[in-house]
Amino acid sequence: MKKLGFTLLFFSLAIQLFSQETSEEKINNLVDQWHKAAAEADFDQYFGLMTADGVFIGTDATENWQNDDFREFSKPYFDRGKAWSFTSLERNIYFNENKSIAWFDELLDTHMGICRGSGVLQKTETGWKIAHYVLSIAIPNENVEEVTQLKKSFDKKLISEIRNN
Repeated sequence: MKKLGFTLLFFSLAIQLFSQETSEEKINNLVDQWHKAAAEADFDQYFGLMTADGVFIGTDATENWQNDDFREFSKPYFDRGKAWSFTSLERNIYFNENKSIAWFDELLDTHMGICRGSGVLQKTETGWKIAHYVLSIAIPNENVEEVTQLKKSFDKKLISEIRNN
């Protein structure tokens, strides 16, 4: 009887170990769900995967969105039935020593072409949450001078405004 009890306990623990996702898999799934929620315009799911004080940095130099402001900005896009659609082409995930903080970078297929995303996740009582995300448009090195010229007047004006504040 003891042998049967031990065998059942062993198999129960083995099943739990093998069925649990690794932290890396959990983060991959969470970020994929987050992108999917935007593509499907699921506002509650999208923001439910972020921390309450989460930050989204957009591609425009003026886009440093704190959570409440980002919700307000994003709501009309979600209400239209499709916010934005980003698909990860590759993703790298890193952890601090005790696996309570993770950060990642990803290459994305988007309506803007290839973009780069990077983020910080925090392990909470309810699981991993996105605390900070940065989206940038990937510009090939051979086009940097051309793009720099395109945005020169905008940048000059914004730099002046920031320095005068």
